[in-house]
Amino acid sequence: MDFERCYRAVDSRDQRFDGWFYTGVTSTGIYCRPSCPAITPKRQNVRFFPSAAAAQGAGLRACRRCRPDAAPGSPQWDIRADVVGRAMRLIADGVVDRAGVPGLASRLGYTERHLHRMLSAEMGAGPLALARAQRAQTARILIETTDLGMAEIAFAAGFGSVRQFNDTLREVYASAPSDLRTARGRQPAATGAGTITLRLAYRPPLHARALLDFLAVRALPGVDEVRDGTYRRGLRLPHGTGEVALTPANGHVAATLRLTDLRDLAPAVARCRRLLDLDADPAAIDATLAADPALARAVATEPGVRLPRAVDGFEMAVRAVVGQQVSVSAARKTLTRLLLTHPVDHEVAGVDGDRSPGQPHDQPGSAGVGVGVGVLRGFLSAEELLGLPDSRFGMPSARRETLRGVARAVVGGDLDLAPGVDREEAVRRLLALPGIGPWTANYLAMRALGDPDILLSTDLAVRRGAAALGLPDTPKTLDGYAERWRPWRSYATIRLWRAA
Repeated sequence: MDFERCYRAVDSRDQRFDGWFYTGVTSTGIYCRPSCPAITPKRQNVRFFPSAAAAQGAGLRACRRCRPDAAPGSPQWDIRADVVGRAMRLIADGVVDRAGVPGLASRLGYTERHLHRMLSAEMGAGPLALARAQRAQTARILIETTDLGMAEIAFAAGFGSVRQFNDTLREVYASAPSDLRTARGRQPAATGAGTITLRLAYRPPLHARALLDFLAVRALPGVDEVRDGTYRRGLRLPHGTGEVALTPANGHVAATLRLTDLRDLAPAVARCRRLLDLDADPAAIDATLAADPALARAVATEPGVRLPRAVDGFEMAVRAVVGQQVSVSAARKTLTRLLLTHPVDHEVAGVDGDRSPGQPHDQPGSAGVGVGVGVLRGFLSAEELLGLPDSRFGMPSARRETLRGVARAVVGGDLDLAPGVDREEAVRRLLALPGIGPWTANYLAMRALGDPDILLSTDLAVRRGAAALGLPDTPKTLDGYAERWRPWRSYATIRLWRAA
């Protein structure tokens, strides 16, 4: 939050800093993104804030021109492993709306007072104010993209009353909720009840092809698919099911969400952003990796390669265990058998080795709501997996029991794979489970928990990629060489997979 650095970013309208901080203009009473196209304010009229909630707490309203509330999130809260970073991820996932500040503090293992003190020191606002700012953004999305009544929107966005909803939106946007709807200048998309279309911002560049390729070769029938440049998947959310279609575009990812309960909008958006790693800072990541001559050409050719993450930690745990010591295509076939509602013959189309992005067949009879082609549902829950007979697993008994052990740990509360978990503690608990070794635990730390600094040096594809780039390809020597890639070794892992 150095004033001179922040002011230079504002003066140059640098989009890379959107979400890192917010610019408050005391002469106009508004706050903006650093990239706001308005005339640069005078130094004496500027204050900088670490969060939108802090700017709102100072009595400023959101700029109607640059929409600072819709900026990408700060990459700090996506990658940091400390309490503040964990708290920000849980707030984004809607924990305060569902369980209140006491529930958030309990998840983090701190008192409410101490948590408030830590967040206020770093974010300029406490957990309730941060959640309130998110509710205002959710409400604005619903006002502009649906024809729901204002009372319905108020409770769907997480407000406790219509009066609280009205007061908050007047304070944040200096407009009544009905005025926001009148000013939107367009009608909601005619895609049916419960359907919301919005844009997910990101910091450029974004290598969309790398994301879609990665997700396509791992797509599972009835759960997710890649078709015509769009990734679709089913979602299990706190209040019900949903489905999302994500289409990368210039400067944003177009998202069409269909939800059975609109209270799940904020967590659904947060999970989609996490899945596609949209809050990353690709300029910082690529600068570190490009400093290594072995990766410089790949970074220059494919800038903005992201780390695909997860919408469901348990789903990723099952995928990791099934993928132990087998190819991606073999793991996909085993998972397909595990997910079939009925024991019918099924062929996965277009799969030829680990790199072919073939399309799965749609599966009839699955529950859920549809967006686009096919009907998709969320992955198995831990409880559902525990209810499956041995014949559904199609794998060695030891691996089957490992899956059941993970499911029992999740159901019993001994293992938490949510975004706000303590990563080191989660890895320790994973390693304590029979059948979970370092590769599986680290893969989950990278994809389910979002650790940006994991190198899977024992992974066969990683070693092949290293050899293709002329790098050391034995685990010990590769680990030593990779020290120069800190703190972005997870992104180096993705690039080595692509090189393979």
